[in-house]
Amino acid sequence: MPARQVAERLSAPALAVVTLALLALMFFYPVGTVLVEAVRVDGAYSLATVVEVLRDPFYFGVFAQALDDPAVVVRSFPDYRLGLFGFTAYQALLSTIAAIALGLPGAYVLARFEFPGRRTIRSLTALPFVMPTILVAIGFVATFGASGVVTGALQSLGLQVSSFTGTLGIIVLAHAFYDAPLIARITAASWEGIDAEMTETARSLGASPLRAFRDVVIPQLLPAILTGALLTFIFSFMSFAIVLALGGLSLATVEVWVYHRISQLDYGTASTLATMEMLFSLALTYAYLRYEARQRAAGAARPPDRIDLLGPATKRRLFAWGYAVVALVVFVLPIVSLIVSSVTGPEGFTLRNYRFLVERQASAYAFQVKPLTAVTNSLLFGAGTLLLAVPMGVFLAIVSTRQFSGRKLIDTLSMAPFAVSGVVVGLGLLRGFVFGTEAFGYRFTVTGALAIVAAHAVGAYPFVTRNVAPALAGIDDSIVESARSLGASRARVMRDIELPLVVPAVLAGTAFAFAISIGEFDSTVILATGDGSYTMPVAIERFIGRRLGPATAMGVVLLVVTSVSFVIIDRLGEGSGFGG
Repeated sequence: MPARQVAERLSAPALAVVTLALLALMFFYPVGTVLVEAVRVDGAYSLATVVEVLRDPFYFGVFAQALDDPAVVVRSFPDYRLGLFGFTAYQALLSTIAAIALGLPGAYVLARFEFPGRRTIRSLTALPFVMPTILVAIGFVATFGASGVVTGALQSLGLQVSSFTGTLGIIVLAHAFYDAPLIARITAASWEGIDAEMTETARSLGASPLRAFRDVVIPQLLPAILTGALLTFIFSFMSFAIVLALGGLSLATVEVWVYHRISQLDYGTASTLATMEMLFSLALTYAYLRYEARQRAAGAARPPDRIDLLGPATKRRLFAWGYAVVALVVFVLPIVSLIVSSVTGPEGFTLRNYRFLVERQASAYAFQVKPLTAVTNSLLFGAGTLLLAVPMGVFLAIVSTRQFSGRKLIDTLSMAPFAVSGVVVGLGLLRGFVFGTEAFGYRFTVTGALAIVAAHAVGAYPFVTRNVAPALAGIDDSIVESARSLGASRARVMRDIELPLVVPAVLAGTAFAFAISIGEFDSTVILATGDGSYTMPVAIERFIGRRLGPATAMGVVLLVVTSVSFVIIDRLGEGSGFGG
């Protein structure tokens, strides 16, 4: 057999081995390290820490108390103590409700109205997948903090308001800001797929507009709403940067408390809490993926015509314009406040915050956060992430479109990083590789920078997969069969025909991976501790605790980089595979 044919036959298995080896090293081994550490005490396997956490009311509230005294459930009703896990779920539930309330009207406007810029606004609903959460946090601090735009405006009216940060309400609103576009994106796609004839038939049979909406439209929208709600709950439950910046330890969720225990070098408790959270989020993500797979809907036979938003005043148009005002305040104000705060001070317009960044870079003190170093690190880590995430994502996309025994298992395992928080991955890499691991008689260690690239690649490659897989699945089978009938091997068909056809999807996935790396905060803030591997999001978090101005200036720099990535995504593809 010619060497070329042998190479073609071996290329796919070799790529599979390399991809699985990278996944094992960068994800499964670190996560396994966290799992093992949760059940290992003083060198021996033990559930002592797990039992201690389960029985501690601080973590599980009334449920922990009920293990010793079940009657407490009755006695304390309805004033239950939630505990850390209960509060995390509670704020995630409130955030999901707020996101639905804010996102559903947006879905209606996008699906039923025609207006200039509609396609651009629709593409902006992909922002939750690329906008760094720390950017949302600093935007809300600039809006609602002690020196925020809204706080200052209320004070100028004579109201005694100091700050809205540090409250549950502001955390819920920030989560709604982040997740409502996702609800709108998923629900709008479903709304556009409802056949107009079904509603018209209901109306012709005597149903009022409200009843037709209730009996015909809502049942068809409900699967999309539930899908978006479940995804939003997962995101809010695992939220870290937003809660850390806006709530701190006083409103800590599981993620924030894990980070706190890591900072206190209590790795046993941190691993136990991270494991419990991970198992819960994995169960939720599995439910989401199963539910999403069952709700793939076919296109509508005749979608209803969109209403021109610019026309005589009607109830529908007034509703749409009213929502536009609300959306402008909720979605645009934090970003505008961020930009305004970066160029203003007590004396008015100023560039001193940007001068501070330049001067800080020239500082001789090595321990200080240097902005240019943060930018350079972010770009370098982004490039390193692409080298790992893009080949892995493309290969797993190929696997997900092939029919073979065990494909579903591999597909599920490959998407597992989506359900595991960056804090867990960062903790596992810190304990497993940065601190060193024994194997084959040697102690293997990696630098914080390499660990950060690995963590970013783990978080980014599923988005490459979800962009490329639909494009591969959409290729006409007859093209592939024709090439095979002419003697081309399967590897050559993939190289010469299929991959060239999905180049736009690969490029869109590449842009996604880069944007996710640039904005990744959860794992980076753990792995960059104590060295010079900090990135732009970490620099923002460190500035927030000192002065708002430099933090907002750094936030604007991150916003520019993220916006450029988003424009590339918008030009090259239709966005993330999540939610269609």
